[in-house]
Amino acid sequence: MNVQRIEFENLDGNAQGYARRDRKIAVSPIAALPHKTLFHELAHVVLGHCAEQDLSDFENTPRELREVEAEAVALLCCESLGLPGAEFSRGYIQHWNQGKGVNERSAQRIFRAADQILRAGRPNANPTDAP
Repeated sequence: MNVQRIEFENLDGNAQGYARRDRKIAVSPIAALPHKTLFHELAHVVLGHCAEQDLSDFENTPRELREVEAEAVALLCCESLGLPGAEFSRGYIQHWNQGKGVNERSAQRIFRAADQILRAGRPNANPTDAP
């Protein structure tokens, strides 16, 4: 996936992790669910949210949608692997989505990103392999 994990250096006590535009991610050593946070931050990178910092305002995905997409990816990854945290993901998504539905384009992006992350975790996985 060409993503580098870096040391967490954010002093904001509310931050569980973050992603940088240079394909670097960090997860707080005291994150409540570090696996879920890892999936969320990987999703920001895979979905291209970090690269959007170089785009003009009208080309950027709104923050609310970026958070919904990344957390939906984390939810799918956790559920697929039987890991805890789904209930927290659902609450996070509901908070950021504010009662709106997820459009078709975002749904496709979410499933594609989750699939890419899950495939990357398999031994001898080729991200271009079809199921």
